[in-house]
Amino acid sequence: MIMITPLASSSAGNAYQVTDGKTSLLLEAGIRFADIRKALKFRVSDVAGCLISHEHGDHGNAAADLMRAGIDIYASTGTLSALKLNGHRAKVIHAKEQFQVGTWSVLPFDIQHDVAEPLGFLLMNQAGEKLLFVTDTYYIRYTFSGLTHIMVECNFSVKILDQNILTGRVPYSMKSRLLRSHFSLENVRDFIRANDLSRVQEIWLVHLSDTNSDANLFKREIQSITGKPVYVAHK
Repeated sequence: MIMITPLASSSAGNAYQVTDGKTSLLLEAGIRFADIRKALKFRVSDVAGCLISHEHGDHGNAAADLMRAGIDIYASTGTLSALKLNGHRAKVIHAKEQFQVGTWSVLPFDIQHDVAEPLGFLLMNQAGEKLLFVTDTYYIRYTFSGLTHIMVECNFSVKILDQNILTGRVPYSMKSRLLRSHFSLENVRDFIRANDLSRVQEIWLVHLSDTNSDANLFKREIQSITGKPVYVAHK
């Protein structure tokens, strides 16, 4: 059984623990190492590895510290290079090339963000469960079958963003970057509808904007179109 525990999920930092009951992984390392250790109840050595989607600090800040603590970091060549990570703990992975970490089979895939070589991840365990993790992208070119768990960025709503621009809360120049780098509620709805949800047990909305989101609205909207349990990662 897959268990998902958000350690942090915001513009300030992102990190999530996922386990299938046998192998524990971190998805992202965008908060202080001390905070990761505390969230893991100081059992960092129980973690088999950390997958990092891209090099921005709110996703990779603690990567070097994790490596020093004996944790392997799995990321693309572009991400590892941008984070200046090397050595035997820095594991290069490639889009569409599956690899194994403990009991997890992981299939990375390309996503769209304003960084070197960002990736999303499809994680599969020995029980046949499938977890999709995707964040910091404005478009997902793939669809997936047999998913049981979905963790997807729902960073902003175009309507909320436009209202914030009108009131001067957000500069207009911010809009073009958001539209070309982050997943909006409107895109999440389209993406969810395009996928096979027949086996989905739960959906997690992650990486909500501090300014341009509404957690309750987002949860209601995605629940209404999926009929599935929806959780918002707030931490």
